[in-house]
Amino acid sequence: MSWMEELYEHPPVWVTHGNGASFWDIDGHRYLDLYIADMSAFCGHAPEPVVRAVAERMRRGNQFLLPSEDAVPVADHLAGRYGMPKWQFTLSATQANTEVIRIARHATGRDVVMVFDGKYHGHVDATLAVLDDGVVQPEYYGLGRGATDKTRIVAFNDVAALQSALSSRDVAVVLAEPAMTNAGFLLPQPGFHAALRELTVDAGTLLAIDETHTLVTAYGGLGREWGLQPDFVTVGKSIAGGVPLAAYGMTDEVASFLRAPDDPYVVSGMAVGEPATGGTLFANALSLAACRSALTEVLTEQAFAHTAKLGARLAAGLRDTFARQGLAWSVTQEGSHAYYAFTPTPPHDGATSRAADDPDLRALMRVFMANRGVWESGWWLGPTVSVAHTEADVDAYVEVLAEFVTTVTA
Repeated sequence: MSWMEELYEHPPVWVTHGNGASFWDIDGHRYLDLYIADMSAFCGHAPEPVVRAVAERMRRGNQFLLPSEDAVPVADHLAGRYGMPKWQFTLSATQANTEVIRIARHATGRDVVMVFDGKYHGHVDATLAVLDDGVVQPEYYGLGRGATDKTRIVAFNDVAALQSALSSRDVAVVLAEPAMTNAGFLLPQPGFHAALRELTVDAGTLLAIDETHTLVTAYGGLGREWGLQPDFVTVGKSIAGGVPLAAYGMTDEVASFLRAPDDPYVVSGMAVGEPATGGTLFANALSLAACRSALTEVLTEQAFAHTAKLGARLAAGLRDTFARQGLAWSVTQEGSHAYYAFTPTPPHDGATSRAADDPDLRALMRVFMANRGVWESGWWLGPTVSVAHTEADVDAYVEVLAEFVTTVTA
């Protein structure tokens, strides 16, 4: 996987196994994991209930291209937890967001997708776009000509820019995180989400909240925690204990656009009267068995209470470390997740986050900490505790980070 080669400023380590809050590489080194696989290992490594469920499901068969006994209980659980009545399953959040965009375009009859500067919603062609001198450009090679022509980008927390961008009434969907996580950890300013919902409703635009990263911060995600009322919710990464699975929830009104076509699909080469959704391995029995176990036995309300306490301890340790060294660095934290910025005031949008960052310093920090048995997060994220972490783990992380800060400021 070539993309892993450029993920950090050093070659990737090769992993043999993981357990709880740690993993080991092929040379036998143990790493306390505060990256938790970009949130996908929030259940901890090899969580016992999920291991049992997966082993039993494999023994009984794992793939049928038909619904399994876990499909309805998992969908019901997601509905209760995230407040959306209807659910569809995919293998990744990239695929879930792809289908959300397709359904939104079908439901609204519009093509434009709006995202926020500094976002990441998976490798979806329509969202792999950046602003270059105010012009939307493809973010990567390999995107087709015109792939981002129907993409609009605005600054997070900028209500005036949002209102202007929606005024043409051609936006099918705004795809947003409740708090942005790939440009640091950017919290919404007071009133921003209320304005976002009001403006999208007024413009006839659907609103999708992507909780793929932020679902680790609260039992029902930040959207439920903050009382948001979107048309879609996307979840993934950790909901099946790291086994590939993602899902998106919809309101009943939006879900009505997924009804079966009048003319069923019977032969290739003909147009089909329904949105393009589905995949052979979507909602496979193995993933759903893992998800049912992860949601009901691992990612419980008690587990989130535990990680919230650890997250607060982590943030307090970071603030104390920076204060003792006289560093005017800020810390942002919600639940299990924290982020430190090299500025006294936390960034509020993608531009201020990029201006505040120091990639070379973060790269040095990662290597320093890895050589002392701590696996730090990617530059875009910040440390996160998992269900498996303990107070001692948090203190060990803060101790190594404090050693780094002391060393570089001496």
